[in-house]
Amino acid sequence: MNFDTRKMLVVDLDGTLLRTDMLYENFWSAFSSNWRCIFSAISALPHGRAHLKHHLACAATVDASVLPYNDMVLAYIEEWRKAGGRAVLVTATDQQVAQAIADHLGIFDEVHGSDGTRNLKGATKAAFLEERFGESGFFYMGDTAADLPVWERAEKAITVDAPRKVRAKVDVLCDIAEHLQSEKDSIKPYIKALRPHQWLKNLLVFVPMLAAHQIDGRTILSSIAAFVCFSLIASGVYILNDLLDLSADRAHPRKRERPFAAGTVPIAHGTLMAGTLVGLGSFFALFISWKFLVVMIGYYLLTTAYSLYLKRLIIIDICMLAALYTIRIFAGSVATSIDISIWLLAFSVFFFLSLAAIKRQAELIDSAERGDLKPSGRGYHVDDLPIISMIAIAAGYVSVLVMTLYVNSPAVMELYACPEALWGVCAILLYWITRAVMIAHRGLMHDDPVVYAAKDGTSQICALIILAFTLGSALL
Repeated sequence: MNFDTRKMLVVDLDGTLLRTDMLYENFWSAFSSNWRCIFSAISALPHGRAHLKHHLACAATVDASVLPYNDMVLAYIEEWRKAGGRAVLVTATDQQVAQAIADHLGIFDEVHGSDGTRNLKGATKAAFLEERFGESGFFYMGDTAADLPVWERAEKAITVDAPRKVRAKVDVLCDIAEHLQSEKDSIKPYIKALRPHQWLKNLLVFVPMLAAHQIDGRTILSSIAAFVCFSLIASGVYILNDLLDLSADRAHPRKRERPFAAGTVPIAHGTLMAGTLVGLGSFFALFISWKFLVVMIGYYLLTTAYSLYLKRLIIIDICMLAALYTIRIFAGSVATSIDISIWLLAFSVFFFLSLAAIKRQAELIDSAERGDLKPSGRGYHVDDLPIISMIAIAAGYVSVLVMTLYVNSPAVMELYACPEALWGVCAILLYWITRAVMIAHRGLMHDDPVVYAAKDGTSQICALIILAFTLGSALL
């Protein structure tokens, strides 16, 4: 580091000091609090970008203490100040947001942001800095091509994680340039944002085919196509949910490592990814059938309603989660034109209600261990744990009861050569549900019982035994 502390160190905010963009941060914060804000944001846009930023800044609630800061930049500024230099934060982000961040960090001598009329970016920022600090009177730290007019007027250019083309232009444009690189570009955070492990849930689209014992080439292909469509749209939904839950995720010890919360994937990219994935899934769904497309649109609308509002309503939230699981089975039915029986529907509703309650139980146990008596974004209190546990057990046991009644029904005789073997399935399910509730009660289940089951050795053995009983009942 070459410090000439006679100059002012000017630091950009979005993408430089922060691993995020406050325009998108404010939009998603405002949207998660009130989905109608999108209409007021659209009406503010014709008045200019600065006006839009001010509007969103007033509507949003962003906690500066949990934002993803670039530690390398913070260390650079600290060293600069220790050497006797002065630092100023100059950003196109709205002034009130920039001031809140500066107040939290306490490392800037001045703060200048957009004021609702002037968008302090590019050539406008360059002119402002030259007027305030004189020609070549400052060092400038930025990250994108929009900063090129500023670097052109700076004594020294400092880039932060800038693209290769931008760094090349800076080297040509500026006599003195320093390039800081904190992270290597990687596709892994993008893949992580898709949550491919959650695609396990989408295997439910194969259930109608398997339950009806209708396993032929056409049915298998239809189920695979339905799985692909569901995975695309579900990943779009997971990204949307992460964007809506940014503040809550950053306050969580594990969820703060999610790509958007940690800033390893730009929120702007996430916004584009969410729309693209849903669009692709819907496009492919149309080739299966228009009825399947309607089911996928319904799934997306329900999940969006859940993310924006329904997840905050007690009981309704776990009922919605159960419904979203069950929709996957219904989607498989529509894709393959196989009717689902009332037995399968009843079992699914109660079994998935149990899983949803176990998920909430695990979250509440985790909140209690962290001393958070009322989890953010939820309608529950830690004191509700006994009731949630009872719902998990009761709904799970009722699902097993439905299974036992099915085993003794006339319909099972048509599908299974030895239906008595299905009693073994009932016994294993009873054990697994009880054990899952106990594991959650002990605080050993992290958020999602489906993902836990996929990694848990005991659950895997239970799945193999259930498969053995099912195959035995069909073939013996």
